[in-house]
Amino acid sequence: MGAIAGECYHAVMRVAVNPPAAFLALDFETANRSRTSACALGLVAVRDGMVVATETFLIRPPRPHFEYTHIHRITWEDVRDAPTFAELWPRVASYMEAADFLVAHNAPFDRGVLERCCAHYGLALPRRRFFCTVQIARRQWGIHPTRLPDVCRRLGIALVHHEAGSDARACAEIALRAEREGWRPSLAAEGEKT
Repeated sequence: MGAIAGECYHAVMRVAVNPPAAFLALDFETANRSRTSACALGLVAVRDGMVVATETFLIRPPRPHFEYTHIHRITWEDVRDAPTFAELWPRVASYMEAADFLVAHNAPFDRGVLERCCAHYGLALPRRRFFCTVQIARRQWGIHPTRLPDVCRRLGIALVHHEAGSDARACAEIALRAEREGWRPSLAAEGEKT
């Protein structure tokens, strides 16, 4: 009986002292320079230190003007019949509402796309802290340069760069690795938030 009680006590203590966060890693691809031109979104939900859901969406932007096909290989023909950001929003918002915070690589870009798309369609954006895996990689491991392929190469994370689902998964893996090594959003420096 004593061993069982002791095991329960230690399990409770471990959770109370260092609880893993629930977070959402995300990555947008845009059709052009406009932050409202999201054409793909990758989402990776993490809870209790494990990936619990992954989704990748093609998105029909407001205009058919594509400048960045050479980067992400997405064309207007690929998204012509895809849902708009507003049509996807209920699903995306449910992921965000379940997360304690959000992570992205070069988070100011992804946060800007998220905010501009919500503003464009008149959608209420849940307030969540946003952390940048560029800053996490620099502070946690001293990685420079910190482009996503550089960080993934250094940490041994698989990546198909500019594929929204793969980029989001890589961001989740970076944050999980940092979390296992002691990084916590509650302890993060202001510079890691965006």
